[in-house]
Amino acid sequence: MSSELKAGTSDLPKLVLTTEDGAQAEIYLHGGHVTSWKPAGGEERLFLSRTSEFQSGTAIRGGVPVCFPQFATFGPLPKHGFVRTLPWAIRHGGANSIALQLTESAATLKIWPHAFTTVLTVSIGAQSLLLEFEVTNTGDAPFEFTGALHTYFRVSDVRSTVIEGLSGLRYADRAGGGHVEGVQSEAPIAFDGEVDRVYYDAPDRVVIREADRITTVMSRGFPDVVVWNPGPVAGAKMSDLEPEGYRRMVCVEAAVVGKLIVLEPQATWRGSQIVMA
Repeated sequence: MSSELKAGTSDLPKLVLTTEDGAQAEIYLHGGHVTSWKPAGGEERLFLSRTSEFQSGTAIRGGVPVCFPQFATFGPLPKHGFVRTLPWAIRHGGANSIALQLTESAATLKIWPHAFTTVLTVSIGAQSLLLEFEVTNTGDAPFEFTGALHTYFRVSDVRSTVIEGLSGLRYADRAGGGHVEGVQSEAPIAFDGEVDRVYYDAPDRVVIREADRITTVMSRGFPDVVVWNPGPVAGAKMSDLEPEGYRRMVCVEAAVVGKLIVLEPQATWRGSQIVMA
């Protein structure tokens, strides 16, 4: 196992983890953002837009953005919070993992007046990617938050991709900027146009099934699952999504959205997502 810090796109620093059997992951310090994961002997499994902006203050389109302390527009903060656009620091590295850390600053306190520490630990095995996210309240008053590991999976064609494991669940459908509550009656979930749903109280195992492969996504600590694909109309309006990019991606996200996490002073919340090729 090896790790290397090197210059990435636009000279932003990134870490490259490589196992002895050839599995590899890339993690940018900008946003604490995993942008690539290749299992041993396999192909790229994360989607990264070719037109994504790699610059200070702008979120990377693809990979695994970290959404904190707010998911999407479920609150008064900037969309998906602010940690995905800030520089993280290396906390420590191990035999097969790296841990990144972000704490409050004068800039974050102006947006969200709370002291905190977030840690994202990225670990890879031959056929697995493990993301462990923890939040510690380092202040003297409770705070509330929502969030997600906004994982973009690369697929050959979303139109022949389905999501299994969410049948019968209550959801909020946010397609087109709306908010419609419903229950997932169809099984599995297929994609015909925009899909933007938060599934509440989801199971800890979801399967992404393509014509020629499956990807298993498991989570702990995150009670909800988000499934998103912008479809052709909304996708065409996104300047940092490559043309027809919506066809090559689907987001399945470990999330906490339906019920706010209330974190007491000096307490720590933990959640994780593991992807199996």
